[in-house]
Amino acid sequence: MSTMTDPLITLLPREAQTQAARHAQDGFSLAFRLTLEAAPETRQKAMLEAAARLEQWIGEAEAVGTQALRAALLLGGLDQWGLAYSQIFGAQAMSGLGELVAALRNGKHGAAALDAMERIEAAQECAFSFKAELRKAIHLALWHAMIAEEDREGAVAVLKQVGGMMLGLVEKMPELGWIIVANTLADIQIRCLAHGLAIDGLAQEMTEQLFGALKQQLPPEQRDRIMSAATQTVIAWQQSTRSSSVH
Repeated sequence: MSTMTDPLITLLPREAQTQAARHAQDGFSLAFRLTLEAAPETRQKAMLEAAARLEQWIGEAEAVGTQALRAALLLGGLDQWGLAYSQIFGAQAMSGLGELVAALRNGKHGAAALDAMERIEAAQECAFSFKAELRKAIHLALWHAMIAEEDREGAVAVLKQVGGMMLGLVEKMPELGWIIVANTLADIQIRCLAHGLAIDGLAQEMTEQLFGALKQQLPPEQRDRIMSAATQTVIAWQQSTRSSSVH
């Protein structure tokens, strides 16, 4: 879909970038769950242990510069998860995340990560595999939270958050953001078809409103590009599924 070249791909191969995105997701999920469910002492101990595991992954890179980039990806990813969820669940639900981020910032690679973050944010294509994996995961997690809501007000709040994030992404990354949004919308449709999600009630209504709002508010050229790419991905999945079932 794009001929762009990631300037950081030699230091951060795609596998490492997707690993970083998944580590950030796992770290946030643990911090969020323990903030809601565990005693503060238990949570704080778990966050230090989680930070140590992330530090170990950072240290697996041989070059110091690569270690700094890995640390920057993790810290940036955790920050983005926190920003997305704090808008809905409030700052009080981010206690564990704050402890995890603080442990990483105070760790061996924290200072060097600040300069590395500037390299990652210097251009849209820098660490794009990480950005794509991270943002799609956040969008999908919020969509799942939205369709799980039984309260309309709560569902609408999540709808506004995830829709606003997608629109903001296209605005922030005008050349490449559309790819991430298209992949997210395709994944939503595939999950609905594959698992019978959002097929009725409030979940269906909110999902339809999300797609409708994006169609209405995206710039026409971006809208057509995104919807066409998402449709093509869903069709390819359907054809692959039918082919597999025949064999």
